[in-house]
Amino acid sequence: MPETNKQIRLASRPSGWVTPDNFTLTEEAAPEPADGQLLLRNIYMSVDPYMRGRMNDRKSYVEPFGLGEVLQAGVVAEVMESRSDKFSAGDIVTGMAGWENYSLHNGADLRKIAPGPAPLSYHLGILGMPGMTAYVGLVGIGEAKEGEQVYVSAASGAVGSVVGQIAKNLGCWAAGSAGSDEKVALLKDELGFDAAFNYKTTDSLHSAVHEVCPKGIDVYFENVGGAMLEAALFNMNPFGRIALCGMIADYNVKPEEMPPGPRGMILMVGRSLKMQGFIVFNYPELCQEWVAKGSQWLNEGKLKYRETVAEGIENAPAAFIGMLKGENIGKQIVKLADE
Repeated sequence: MPETNKQIRLASRPSGWVTPDNFTLTEEAAPEPADGQLLLRNIYMSVDPYMRGRMNDRKSYVEPFGLGEVLQAGVVAEVMESRSDKFSAGDIVTGMAGWENYSLHNGADLRKIAPGPAPLSYHLGILGMPGMTAYVGLVGIGEAKEGEQVYVSAASGAVGSVVGQIAKNLGCWAAGSAGSDEKVALLKDELGFDAAFNYKTTDSLHSAVHEVCPKGIDVYFENVGGAMLEAALFNMNPFGRIALCGMIADYNVKPEEMPPGPRGMILMVGRSLKMQGFIVFNYPELCQEWVAKGSQWLNEGKLKYRETVAEGIENAPAAFIGMLKGENIGKQIVKLADE
């Protein structure tokens, strides 16, 4: 049994960009499960953009992280010891736990991972919340149909890279933007996007979006916000749909410095556009539908997937900050232990 447990706690709330000083690494005795609890050995941990909002002390769709408390994340873990009738020792599970090597859990909302060909870490990415988000946003909210024009921002990230591939599998035109020439090449040469551009080197987002979507946009999958949302609005087709997944451009902006909304909102009236935000876990049936369909497409070679992997719990803060800055390709994972 483990003797010690390393943990990452929230040391302070960020003002603007997250820095290493906002985290602290602690070490304490490994926990022991009580009746009804499980002891988890965390193998992989996910860092995701939504966590930035949880670092702020304000009301949202999920409770903020507590100061001095261990942060939370999606994990893939092994049940080391079970004092619950829900799971057995040796089970591999996925769900929410701590930024730590070992976690106590009551078993609620944990899902057992059945043995299969997909790597375990995929259940935090393409077969987990990011993949589900891509499917719910594109199919459930965006209502993408064969022959339509789909554009996705932050297209090389964990969610965006899946959105484009789903669009292609549905028979759509898929275009996207990313933050480097390497990422643009990945989108076009490996992931099958029809067109893509580097938003950091273009002189005009409006023109760049038009160039990759010459027939306009029927479905825009929004991950960025700000000027990118504005550029997409001006290129939307009548009766187009915008699925608001995230707006990472504003995640590190102080509330008092938040820029005004995008220009062009009046176009939503004249072009009969629909724009809707969504939280993926409000759509459980679509999430389960995606696990089955995504697994099938992976087995058939119709989906490709990239991960960026950091090693060790002590490197989780740097991985999180790097993800917010777009330094990762595909899903950012932290490996905490060997499988």
